[in-house]
Amino acid sequence: MNESVLFTYNDFQISSYLRKLIIINSLFPTTNPQKIMHTLRFILPLIILIYSSFSNAQTTLTPELLLKLGRVKANGITVDNKNIIFTVSTPDIAGNTFTKKKYILPVSGGAVKEMATSDGITNFEKRISPDGKYIILVKEIKITKISGNDFYPEMSLSDVRIYNSLTYRHWDQWEDGKFNHLFLHKITDGKEEGGKDIMEGEPYHCPQKPFGDMEDYIWSPDSRKIIYVTKKKAGTEYTLSTNTDLFSYDITTGKTTNISEGMSGYDIHPSFSSSGTLAWLSMKRDGYESDKNDIIVSDGITKINLTEKWDGTVNSFIWSKDGKKIFFLAAIDGTEQLFEASYSGDTKKTGLIKQLTTGDFDVSEIIAQINSSMIVSRTDMNHAAELYSVDLLSGKMTQLTHVNDSIYKTIGISKTEKRYMTTTDGKKMLVWVIYPPDFDPAKKYPALLYCQGGPQSPLTQFYSFRWNFQLMAANGYIVVAPNRRGLPGFGVAWNEQISKDYGGQNMQDYLTAVDEISKEKFIDKNRIGCVGASYGGFSVYYLAGIHQNRFKSFIAHDGIFNNKSMYGTTEELWFPNWDFGGAYWDINNPAAMKTYQHYDPSNLVSQWNTPILIFQGGKDFRTPEGQSMEAFQAAQLRGIKSRFIYFPEENHWVLKPQNAIIWHSEFYKWLKETL
Repeated sequence: MNESVLFTYNDFQISSYLRKLIIINSLFPTTNPQKIMHTLRFILPLIILIYSSFSNAQTTLTPELLLKLGRVKANGITVDNKNIIFTVSTPDIAGNTFTKKKYILPVSGGAVKEMATSDGITNFEKRISPDGKYIILVKEIKITKISGNDFYPEMSLSDVRIYNSLTYRHWDQWEDGKFNHLFLHKITDGKEEGGKDIMEGEPYHCPQKPFGDMEDYIWSPDSRKIIYVTKKKAGTEYTLSTNTDLFSYDITTGKTTNISEGMSGYDIHPSFSSSGTLAWLSMKRDGYESDKNDIIVSDGITKINLTEKWDGTVNSFIWSKDGKKIFFLAAIDGTEQLFEASYSGDTKKTGLIKQLTTGDFDVSEIIAQINSSMIVSRTDMNHAAELYSVDLLSGKMTQLTHVNDSIYKTIGISKTEKRYMTTTDGKKMLVWVIYPPDFDPAKKYPALLYCQGGPQSPLTQFYSFRWNFQLMAANGYIVVAPNRRGLPGFGVAWNEQISKDYGGQNMQDYLTAVDEISKEKFIDKNRIGCVGASYGGFSVYYLAGIHQNRFKSFIAHDGIFNNKSMYGTTEELWFPNWDFGGAYWDINNPAAMKTYQHYDPSNLVSQWNTPILIFQGGKDFRTPEGQSMEAFQAAQLRGIKSRFIYFPEENHWVLKPQNAIIWHSEFYKWLKETL
C-alpha cells in the first residue's frame, strides 16, 4: 500500500492496520515453505479481511475531488419522448475552464451514449414555430449611445462611457447601449430568410439580462403569435421596478399586446398547455423581488391564480401532457419538492394542490413528463445533481444517471440531521446540522454557523460547489445551518418577516441556533466560526458586532457592510428600496432610518474583536467591491487579524476553476489558523 493511500486514514485506523500487520509477521518465525502454507490456511481469512479494509476504506472530500465531480444538466427530451439528452460539465483546472460532453440516455433503460456537442438540440422547437415556417433568433443590437466614440467619432482611441441615467451597469457588465432582441425569420427550403425585429428597436431586453434564456419567449400552438417577457422600462426607472410583463406579438398584423397588463409585479416563464391554455409565474408587488410567486392560468379571457390560497412560493413549473395539471417545484420544510396543482377551467375545482415527493433531498429541476413519470434533477447535501424519474402516482424515485457514482464510492458520507429549535419569540425553527463522516459523539468538534444569502433564498438540500456542507464536514467541522426568518418553505409570513428587519429577529435566530447546538457535549464552544456570502456576508459583519464572544472566527464573501454606500452603488435599487425601507436620506421614513441607524454593520465596528477573512469579486455590481474594502480597512485599523482576498474578474460568485481551488484553500487555511 503506497503512502498516498495510507494517509487518507485517520491515526486510529493506521495504528489498527499496523497492529494487524505485526500480528501476521509474528506468525512466520520460519522460512520453511510447508510450515508457512500450513499457517496460511488459518490466517488467510484475516489477510483477506485486512486487504478488503484497505481497498474499501473511504477518504474524505477535498476541494480537488469536489471539482472532479461532473455537473449534470438536462437539455430535454427528444421529440419521440424516448431519450433524455443531458450535458456533463467538468472543471478543467489546467485550462481554467470547463469541458462539456453531451449524452443520450434511453428513458426505458439502456446504455448512456456520448453525442457530438452540436447534436440533440431538444428545445429547438421553442425557436421554430410549430408549423415549421418561422424561426426566432436572438440578436444583440446597439440602440443607445454610450461610448465616447458614439458621441465623438473622431476620437477613435477614446475609452469613455457617458451616462445620463442609472442602469449604467448590471450584475457584472457595464451598460454598452446594446439590447437583446427577438428577430423573426421565415424558413424557406430549410433556410432562414428576412429578419424582423419584433421589439421595434426599443431599449428593452428579451431574453432578460443577466439570467434570461429561452424560457423568456415561446410560440403559441397555432404558430400565429410569439409570447415574450420584457420590462418596458429604461434608465433610472428600470432600476426601481421589478415589473416585467408578458407580451403577445401577432406575426400577421405585427401588433403587440400586453397580456399581463395591470399586473404590476414580476411576470415570467410563459408556457402553453397541450390545449392552448397559457400559464406563467407572477409576483404581485412591484419592487419586491422575493414576493410570493404564484402560477397564473389564462384562457385568453379570464385569469386564475392557481396557488393564491397555498401558503408557499413557486420556483418553476411545467404543464402535464393532458393539460389538466401543472407540476411545480417549491421549498418546504428545508427541502425542495415536486407538487401538482389541478386545472379544469372551473375556478371552483381548480388549484387543488398535492405534494408528490418527500424526503431529505431537493428536486431541483423539472425536465419533462413521460407517460406517468416525471424526469427531474435531484440533489442532497452529499450528492451533486443527477437525473431521476418520479412515479407521479406513488412519488417513488428511480435514479437514471450515475455520473459521479465512482467518486462517491470513495467519499465518506456526512449525516445530515433536522433539528427544530425554539426561537426567542417562541417560533419553531428548522436547523440543518451536518456531521463529519466519521463523527464520534464522545469527541469534541469545532462548529461553523452557516448564514444563508438572498436574503430570501431557500436553505434546502442543495449541493453547492463553493458553500459545500459535505466538504466543510469532511474537514472536521459540524455545520449548523438555520432556516432563520426570511427563508422560504415555512409559509409566506416567515419568508417576508426579514424585509426592513435586517438586524432584528433573524439575527436572534442565528444566535438561538448557536446557543442550542453549544449545549451538546460534542461541540467545542471555544471553537465556533461564522461564515456566509451576500446577505450571509452581511450577517457575518453584523454578528461580528453583537456576538458577545460566541465566535472565534468569521468569513464573509461579497457581503453588505455599509448600508449607505450599498444603497449608493448597487445596481438594482428596487432591492434596497424594499428591504432597507428606502433611501438613507429619507429621514421621515421610520423603516429606512431603522435600517441605516440600527441595522448597519459599519456602525458596530467598535465592537469587533474577532479575526475575519473577507472575499470579494471585482465584477460584483450587486454588492460592489467597496463593501469588502471598507470592512477590511476597518478590521485592519482596529488591529484585528484579517485577510482580504480579491478576485478581479469574478462577479458575485467564483466561476473559474483555478480561482475556486484558491477560494477553498484559503477558506480552510483561515479556519485552521483561527479555529
